[in-house]
Amino acid sequence: MIEIKNLSLQRGSKVLLQDASLTIYPNQRIGLIGKNGTGKSSLFAAIKGDINHYDGQINLPRHWRLASVRQETPALDISALNYVLQGDEELQALQRALEKAEAAEDGIEQAQCHARLAEIDAYSAPARASKLLNGLGFSEAQQQKPVREFSGGWRMRLNLAQALMCRADLLLLDEPTNHLDLETVLWLENHLASMNTTQLIISHDRDFLNATTTQTVELSQKQLVLYGGNYDFYQQERAQRLSQQQAAYVKQQAQIKHLQSFIDRFKAKATKAVQAQSRVKALARLERIAPAHLDSEFSFHFIQPAHLPNPLLKLDHVQLGYQQQPVLQDIDLSIESGARYGLLGLNGSGKSTLIKAIAGTLAPLSGQIIRAEKLNIGYFAQHQLDTLRLDQSPVWHIQQLSPQVREQEIRQFLGSFAFVGEMALQAIEPFSGGEKARLALAMIVWQQPNLLLLDEPTNHLDLDMRHALTLALQSFQGALIVVSHDRSLLETTTDDLIYLHQGHLHHFDGDLADYRQWRLNQESHSSSSPPAVAVAPKRKEQKRAEAQLRQQRSQLTKPLLQKIARAEADMARWQQQQKDYEAFLASEAAYEAKNKVELQQTLSQLAELKVKLSQTEEAWFDWQQALEEINQDIQSDSSSEGSNHNAM
Repeated sequence: MIEIKNLSLQRGSKVLLQDASLTIYPNQRIGLIGKNGTGKSSLFAAIKGDINHYDGQINLPRHWRLASVRQETPALDISALNYVLQGDEELQALQRALEKAEAAEDGIEQAQCHARLAEIDAYSAPARASKLLNGLGFSEAQQQKPVREFSGGWRMRLNLAQALMCRADLLLLDEPTNHLDLETVLWLENHLASMNTTQLIISHDRDFLNATTTQTVELSQKQLVLYGGNYDFYQQERAQRLSQQQAAYVKQQAQIKHLQSFIDRFKAKATKAVQAQSRVKALARLERIAPAHLDSEFSFHFIQPAHLPNPLLKLDHVQLGYQQQPVLQDIDLSIESGARYGLLGLNGSGKSTLIKAIAGTLAPLSGQIIRAEKLNIGYFAQHQLDTLRLDQSPVWHIQQLSPQVREQEIRQFLGSFAFVGEMALQAIEPFSGGEKARLALAMIVWQQPNLLLLDEPTNHLDLDMRHALTLALQSFQGALIVVSHDRSLLETTTDDLIYLHQGHLHHFDGDLADYRQWRLNQESHSSSSPPAVAVAPKRKEQKRAEAQLRQQRSQLTKPLLQKIARAEADMARWQQQQKDYEAFLASEAAYEAKNKVELQQTLSQLAELKVKLSQTEEAWFDWQQALEEINQDIQSDSSSEGSNHNAM
């Protein structure tokens, strides 16, 4: 087993773990979760011995082999298959020893090598490596290609296959799904669940964690907290634990207040001095309970689009490809206002190609793409982070979109994406991948799109930010197309599934569970024909009901959201004016004789401004409350509708 005892760990001046302990038993599959920057990857590095910890111990059995995914892949001339085989280090060592024994004509050593090779089933290794590569999306032809010919994303898949090939006692996986499509994620889930090895997995994909892990460790407040189940179990237990902690905290605070009150009242009275002193000692001995700590959550919403033409865009017999080589053919798709599509398909099937064409960054080889006059696209590409200027700040990036907007208004907007204080003004180069992804999303939200194209938007986002994005997309008023391996995001933000198969676009008459089952059946039977899914009528009705509820929410909340947005803009402007007036009143110049008229005007204007601010704030609170009530009523209706369906 692995014993982490009183571990203290830091990177630079930042303390990540302080006196933390954890025991991991053989064959446990543990999900390691926590916000970006809390130290999950650093803990992996400490377990591997790549970085030192300044206090405590990490004890692993001496004979244990560790495997993890390499972050870099050299441009090698060896084939992908041979590269994966290198993951089994013992196999490689035995093969070298056998070659040496054969060259030396050492029969005894040869026999020993052959015996051990048989024990580790070495002769089936190429077949096992090929199966791994096939599961990760490599065709037989690709398995023979040299490593140097693969792009960065595919090389990461090779590194993952190499780690899975290792007959490790401990497997460390840090965000293994980031470079995978949904189909490959489904395969990886099944493979990891079947492996007889201890696993530590860092992931922000809740469905992946639920499918692959049996325990959860939360890295929070510099501690490691173990929960005895998968991610859903963790959420339930954590909520209960925090509730109990907060109740104990409130009770103790009342006790402290009572003791302190007695001490304050009677410490100066001779007749009560002894009792007061005993209370002082009791208060000093009291072990303080911390208040339940809930990390701050992100909260943002998409600004109401200025225009919602219908349809927004239409593809008419479109052929797409590169250098006159077609990838997709005869694509017909009409994107209506309010449409919400989840776009599926194997890696390489053309999902990003289709998204690029809709976004206008790829011209069709034939056919036409008809765009509405008021179309405003917000496009989050797979490599969106590469478009950011590392030497510039978050504020600078928004200013490039709207040079005329005041910096204070931009900073207020960026605050909802957790860019606060000096962070909004510093260069983004040292930012984490998650922080850069938040900035890229903020830039899209700022532009008020009426058509959102999101190509793997959750890569680098932690669970809290994914949740905030999901909520924001649920109330988005425009049309939406999402490519994602995050099933929770797809299930909760889209109404219809479309998928690419053998160069053509198909509508899928079912949900993600149906799609998953079809893919599994397809792998089992090597079927290449499109699915014929029989969807239960109640499921169809439920999806229609969900779409109707979303439309109802949109109709009811749209005017409120517009009022709230206008009020927030007015309040931001008036608050700045108030600061300017108060700065003038605080200056000596305001009270000079020559400025008497300006002083009187400023006092009058400030009084009027405070009245306007007060009235607008009250209206803002009323509108927010009305918005919450509408969402609660609709959520209640949705729950009742779901219960009725389940009862049928």
